[in-house]
Amino acid sequence: MKLVREAFNKYKFGKTINAEFTQLSSAPVEEVPDTTVDEFFGLYEELFLQIPKTGTINSHEFLIRESSDYVGAEINNSEIQALLDEIFQLREENLELRREQSNLIQTITSQQSTAQTS
Repeated sequence: MKLVREAFNKYKFGKTINAEFTQLSSAPVEEVPDTTVDEFFGLYEELFLQIPKTGTINSHEFLIRESSDYVGAEINNSEIQALLDEIFQLREENLELRREQSNLIQTITSQQSTAQTS
């Protein structure tokens, strides 16, 4: 069996067949309008409760993380930690002062009781 290959003449092909991509899409391309910052926040308020609290994307946690990275919240986190450390220290000092106050009250009460019975 002998195979025969038929081929177009490359010069006549271009004149006979339209190879331009003119008919891929007949639908007009719809332009998406730009969203303003005011419109964005309006949409955010409308969708607030529909946005998941946590998640790697499309969540409140994602928005916080992205915004924090943008504004440099790492600095704020170190300041917050320093304030938390100070609060802890002040609570310890407050507890120690209350213990001392309680001991003083017990000592005074004991002395008064002893004085009254003598």
